[in-house]
Amino acid sequence: MPYHPDDHLAEHFIAQGQEIAQQVDAQLQQVAPGSPNRALYRDMVLTILRMAQDDHNRWNAKITLQTLRELEHAFRVLERFRPRRKVTVFGSARIAADHALYEQARELGRALAAADLMVITGAGGGIMAAAHEGAGPAHSLGFNIALPFEQRANATLAGSEQLLPFHFFFIRKLFFVKEADALVLCPGGFGTLDEALEVLTLVQTGKSPLVPVLLLDEPGGTYWEGLEGFMRDELEAKRYILPTDMKLIRRVSDPHAAVEEIERFYANYHSSRWLGRLFVMRLRHPLNATALAALADDFSDLLIDGAFEQHDRAGSPIPDGPEFSHLTKMAFHFAGRAYGRLRELIDFVNHPEHWA
Repeated sequence: MPYHPDDHLAEHFIAQGQEIAQQVDAQLQQVAPGSPNRALYRDMVLTILRMAQDDHNRWNAKITLQTLRELEHAFRVLERFRPRRKVTVFGSARIAADHALYEQARELGRALAAADLMVITGAGGGIMAAAHEGAGPAHSLGFNIALPFEQRANATLAGSEQLLPFHFFFIRKLFFVKEADALVLCPGGFGTLDEALEVLTLVQTGKSPLVPVLLLDEPGGTYWEGLEGFMRDELEAKRYILPTDMKLIRRVSDPHAAVEEIERFYANYHSSRWLGRLFVMRLRHPLNATALAALADDFSDLLIDGAFEQHDRAGSPIPDGPEFSHLTKMAFHFAGRAYGRLRELIDFVNHPEHWA
């Protein structure tokens, strides 16, 4: 990889910049000769070297080292589970085993495992233990946190290779969302509410892929009903959020209904990505002519300009990885706002009557 004189990271080293960059390039050529990510690794190494040159603070260096180690370890462990869909479950660690919510979470774990979905939790007690107990070890992943007070993993994952310990909350929270193809939130304390509002913020702003966000409570429960009422009466009514933002959440009172919602979300919709200014949705089935015409009429508010363009599996001009070559692509210039409306679009493409 040639040295680029305008590279701001290398130029930071002033006179030594070109020599250092060339040395980094030579090392990367040895350890990752065929990697398409060498330019990214190059910038990572140069960033660390820039930190070393500045050498401002030992605590900063220790935070950076711990962060990199946790990220690398998590990436490596989770790589073998990459092909599998996963659902992150949040909820109180203080729910006793004889509580109705515990049994509900255990049934949720069973239902998710029966649908071949892996269950991710913080690996603690209460709701987390119940969900893993229902799912069983083969369908469970635990993201445990090291705390000043005693924090043990639940019996399902204690000692398992599918238990990942984290030192930093922010890294653990990253993986809760990054790995999730859906999120189910059960009643809980400050931590549960923190996760719920952060997830909604990330999805609402497009910082996280759009996935099902389900609020699960026991039949007749008021936990999420009260929060949803506050959102409508205070946030939506006073225009702190868009009315369509409420489409980002679904409230359910039955674990099997939660699984059905997740399966319905992926009935045709597979995933999405940004490609420059294009937003590309991957679909299992192409849409028929009637549905395409309806898109133009009913969802034009999602477009900055242009139109919805569907590209068949064979000969698609949309570049994508080989693992997605069998999928139809729907490309459009998405305005990047109103993700609740985007959720409505996903619901539209998931109706079988709209498939070709």
